[in-house]
Amino acid sequence: MRWLGRLPHAHVVLAAVLMGWLNADRYKVDFGPSSGTAVLVLSVLQSGAAILALSRPVPAWWLSMIALFLVRNAGEGNISHAALWSWSVPGVALHALVLFLLALRVRPRITAEALGLSILAAVAALAFLAPVPDQILLPGAARPILASSAQDVTVVQDAVTFTIAVVLGIALRGRRVARTQLVEQEVLTAEERARRTLLEERNRIARELHDVVAHHMSVISIQAQVAPHLVKDPTDELKENLAGIRGNAVEALTELRRVLGVLRSEDALADGVRHAPQPTLDRLDELVGTVRGAGLRVTTDITGEPRPLSPGVELSAFRIVQEALSNAIRHAPGAEVRVAIGYRTGGLTIRVANSAPDGPAPPSPGAGHGLLGMHERTAMLGGELATGPTPDGGYEVTAILPAQAAKPADPGEPAP
Repeated sequence: MRWLGRLPHAHVVLAAVLMGWLNADRYKVDFGPSSGTAVLVLSVLQSGAAILALSRPVPAWWLSMIALFLVRNAGEGNISHAALWSWSVPGVALHALVLFLLALRVRPRITAEALGLSILAAVAALAFLAPVPDQILLPGAARPILASSAQDVTVVQDAVTFTIAVVLGIALRGRRVARTQLVEQEVLTAEERARRTLLEERNRIARELHDVVAHHMSVISIQAQVAPHLVKDPTDELKENLAGIRGNAVEALTELRRVLGVLRSEDALADGVRHAPQPTLDRLDELVGTVRGAGLRVTTDITGEPRPLSPGVELSAFRIVQEALSNAIRHAPGAEVRVAIGYRTGGLTIRVANSAPDGPAPPSPGAGHGLLGMHERTAMLGGELATGPTPDGGYEVTAILPAQAAKPADPGEPAP
């Protein structure tokens, strides 16, 4: 209901129109029947200033001040002796409304200056009045009082009215500014949390890939060391080249260890887990069995000719399935999950879909690394990932990982 957001503006316009109508009636009495045009102009100026303050509070305040000055210097008014105000009550109410709207929009220092000038204008208005009798009878008073005392009372009432409007506006503005700053801080905190989560996930992926790369570099080093013994009478040039290959492999391993030392934090995994072999799709049955033990109904479907893939693809595929099953356990209790692995000529297709949960899922205490990790692993390999709800109320994760088999495929084999 967006129209409710404009309801305060409508209230301001209604109040301005009502006060303008009351002002017009008051000015007709004060200025006499021959001042119809002046009455209309002054009423429109003061009411228009209150409406203008909704969008342009500073110009509206100046317009209201000009209108109040003209009120004191137009016609043959007897406003100064008929009430306890330097101006008419509706006029003071309109100017207080302008000050209130000004306090909502500008800094408190500017609002305080406007308040001071408004009070000075009230004092100045009394200074330019025509001479008044020594004693005047105020409405409702039991006896006449001195004119100077009446003028002092009028200035005090103007000042109190304007000050209340300004204090209220400044308080509401301060509350709004504090709320805005709180929202901005919450946005910054959420962005920082998302960035930290992304870095942590990339850190974990880098640690896992380190073991894969280190394994290959170790194999290269060992092969370069053994190769001269496999050749009868190897030349010195061959020995030198193989020694250079082994030296480069050993140096690369040393640098990788340094990088891993930077990536691993103090609260990293235990040494036994750190140095465990990285999982591949050969352990898919073990993973599914563990998930079934947690109470989730899981079925697997493997299409195509299973073949060994590069270690990075095997590791990423296993982690994607693992994260998808973990999400199903947390967010879809009691659901049925289907894991489909498709071996294609140019890569690997992974699809993990769960049905609608039996009941509401408990709140997750995690930081939301699951989907982020899937996206990072897929993007690292140049693949594609699609995640989202299904029409039956479940959730689906589909990943396409481009990969080359470790051995050439049979040319006569049809594509899966």
